[in-house]
Amino acid sequence: MTVMFVSSCTKDLNTVPIDPLVKTSGNVYTTPQSYLEGLAKLYASLAIAGQAINFSQPDVAASDQGTACFVREYWAAEEATTDECLNAWGDGGLVEYHGGIWTDQNLYVGLMYQRIFVNIAFCNEYIRDVKAKLSSLSGQEATDAAQYVAEARFLRAYFYFCAMNEYGNVPFADETQLPGTFLPKQIQRADLFKWIETELTTIAPTLADPGKNVYARVDRAADWALLSRMYLNAQVYTGTQRYTDCITYSNKIISSGVYSLHPSYQQLFLADNNTDRDEIILPIAEDGVNTEGYGDVTFIIHAGVGGSEDATNTFGISSGGWAGNRMTYTFVNKVFSDRRDHRAILYTAGQDTTGIITDPNVFSEGYLSAKFKNVTSKGVPGSNNTFVDTDFPLFRLGEVYLNYAEAVVRGGSGGDAGTALSYINQLRARAYGNANGVISPAQLTLNFLLDERGRELHWEMFRRTDLIRFGLFTGGNYLWDWKGNTKNGTSTDAHLNLFPLPASDLLLNNNLKQNPGYGN
Repeated sequence: MTVMFVSSCTKDLNTVPIDPLVKTSGNVYTTPQSYLEGLAKLYASLAIAGQAINFSQPDVAASDQGTACFVREYWAAEEATTDECLNAWGDGGLVEYHGGIWTDQNLYVGLMYQRIFVNIAFCNEYIRDVKAKLSSLSGQEATDAAQYVAEARFLRAYFYFCAMNEYGNVPFADETQLPGTFLPKQIQRADLFKWIETELTTIAPTLADPGKNVYARVDRAADWALLSRMYLNAQVYTGTQRYTDCITYSNKIISSGVYSLHPSYQQLFLADNNTDRDEIILPIAEDGVNTEGYGDVTFIIHAGVGGSEDATNTFGISSGGWAGNRMTYTFVNKVFSDRRDHRAILYTAGQDTTGIITDPNVFSEGYLSAKFKNVTSKGVPGSNNTFVDTDFPLFRLGEVYLNYAEAVVRGGSGGDAGTALSYINQLRARAYGNANGVISPAQLTLNFLLDERGRELHWEMFRRTDLIRFGLFTGGNYLWDWKGNTKNGTSTDAHLNLFPLPASDLLLNNNLKQNPGYGN
């Protein structure tokens, strides 16, 4: 009532609050630096948890905020549900992930959903507030602020892409809708695809040229890379293939002349990979001092290491490993049958020599991945023995080459088989260090490309999406150890190609309809 009274007396509903602790766009965004600081929060939402967000189970999130980090949640969804990863903790949620027996009350399903939509809400707030300021700005300040808004729109589009990819039809809101004034309506997956596509093509001219932005910030090449990734999967999302568009946007990145394959594959995943801008298009920046948290690459490295001194020192985390994630026997022996491939960065010290997992909860069974490490290319440990310096490569040229090749093989126009073969052989020459890995035109098939994506992109949050696109994630055409919660694997139902909307959100929002196979 007091606020209403003051507003009516001043006859100005836009009056800035007298209390300096009350934060609004009127007193937060007052200087060029403040716009940049607000944008930094959006980038930080990729890497750190911030406050607990698990409203339905606050004790869990409050006691382990690392679990609520974006990459940790998205990584688990893309890896721990597939042949690439089996977790040994026996945690409720992760057991169901690998067994394909999750429900709409699964902890990890809910945490990922909440993290994605909290990040979208942050973006909406920033875009709404800064856009309102643009008309009052001029010169370089106006140009910079417009670019910041474009970067925020990219991040929002990326988070919506993740929601579309994992959940299908999801609640939708943009900056024009004020929080607390409405219940978000559900948007169809194909319509969300169109919205993301329009956003990305609209903001592209305002973004920095490829390779010209500050490290770990979005530029036009990142925009094109997301479009390339999205178009490759368009048939899954919309029912209509867009392979020609995938080739078009892959070509934009390649022909920019800014990017090339980094000479060493392993160095792309070490503590000084912030210097590898030749290949990494957009990373999620990690820092052992400034991004302390138990999620993201800190999680990827710690959870994939046991407790031995040798292992933890090798991985640059002498504080100790968490003995959680390891690769399945099926994946390693299917994808890395040729151990001359340097991408087979496996760690076997202390592990059962067979690599066979007879008990999901016994960490010593199975192969460990040593792809990500908290040591530099010179063997120096990171700045912190717990929180890592290794950045996560969200988009890199290796993926773009694979996207181009697959789109060509699937019949897209604008590319050619010879160029596709050249890109794949460049990846393989790097992987082998010589010509031993070079393939012939007849070997460039879809089955080969799925395995090649596993070799090149394993542990980088692709596998579930790839298996779905190839029709192998569910059903019985491809089995791996503990698929369907059985040792030798069994067929699973197609409804698992989408995660359920959390039951808690369905209770709060009657505009939402659950995905098929999960009840009402």
